[in-house]
This record gives sequence, structure tokens and C-alpha cells, in this order.
Amino acid sequence: MKLYIMGIFVQTIMITGCETKKLPYYGEPEVVKKVVDGKETEQTVYPTIPDFSFINEDKEVVTEKDFKGKVYVADFFFVTCPTICPVMKKNMLTVYKEYKDNPDVKILSHTIDPEHDTPEILKKYATDLGVNGKMWQFVTGDKEKIYDIGQKHYMVSALEDSSQAGGYIHSGAFVLVDKERHIRGMYDGTTEDGTAKLIKDLAVLLKE
Repeated sequence: MKLYIMGIFVQTIMITGCETKKLPYYGEPEVVKKVVDGKETEQTVYPTIPDFSFINEDKEVVTEKDFKGKVYVADFFFVTCPTICPVMKKNMLTVYKEYKDNPDVKILSHTIDPEHDTPEILKKYATDLGVNGKMWQFVTGDKEKIYDIGQKHYMVSALEDSSQAGGYIHSGAFVLVDKERHIRGMYDGTTEDGTAKLIKDLAVLLKE
């Protein structure tokens, strides 16, 4: 059974007479017609994160292929952020420590200030946080491509804004993405409650 609630689709499954809630799908779905076994059927297709190509803190190209078959958490930040970023990264560290040994989980942090946040700057930032390995990657790249994928596909704010502290406006959201690149959760990365909910939902998604 599928329920439509304020632009979010929630799917439930029946198990021995009880309904077990699955994580919702975010974004407006599209109904497409397909021919299966000679019969035309309608299928609901959910939005997905498109192909991308950025550069990480080790000066390596990172694409959607590196996340194939993985569940991952995405966010947007900048190193010199004077407001919410330090809190977000403290909370994301909690997620990192919880799942760093799980090969099916990754974290992808996009800088929205690529002119300043070079791979060298991102490397120092990651090192100072105590992050190593490929589980949590910090990426930079073309500014417009970062803003486009953030606002149009991850559904977060990611823009230059001279009226804001630090010169940028961005969402404090942690975005949970499944193995098929569907968004399955949005969490307030500036709060411990939001972070705890993300950690809990990650476990749910990994079992799907």
C-alpha cells in the first residue's frame, strides 16, 4: 500500500496482519507506462540523484559510480562557515563513527565555496575532524554544478548570498539517499534529535 502525504510517498508492507512502515520517497513521482509480458502497465518512478563528477580531498574524481549499491548521506557546507557548519560537522561525526566500519554506507559533503575550498583545504579540514579513508568524502568542483545538484536534486539551499554570514546561504539538512539514488530522508543536521533520527533510519534503509 502506498500513501501520498504532502508530496512524500510512504510505502507500507503487510506482514502477518501488521503494517511495517518503510522510509518515504521524496520528490514528485512520475507515472510511466511500460509493457510487461505483452501487457501495458503503469509504474511509479521516483526522482533520482543524477550522474555527477566532483573532486575530493585527495584530488581524485568522485562520481555516482563510487556510490553504486551504497546508502549514503549528503550535505552542503563550506570550510569558513561561521554559523551552522561546525555544528553540522560535529553531528555528522556521530554518524561517521556509528557507520564507518559498514561498507554499505558512505557520506558525501559538498563545499559551496569551491574557490576557497580546494582539495588541499578540504584535506586539512577532514584531517582536523579525524576523518580518514573513503567512507566520508569532501568534494569540490564547478560552482554552478554544485548549486544545481543541491537545489534541484537534493532539494536543499546552496547559493551565494552576500547578505548572509560568510557570504553563502545553505541548508542544514542531512539527506539520506538509497542504493537506487532515491532520496529517502531529510534531517536537521544542526540538532542532536535530527542526527539520532538519521542514524535510526539508516539502519531501517539498510534492511530494505
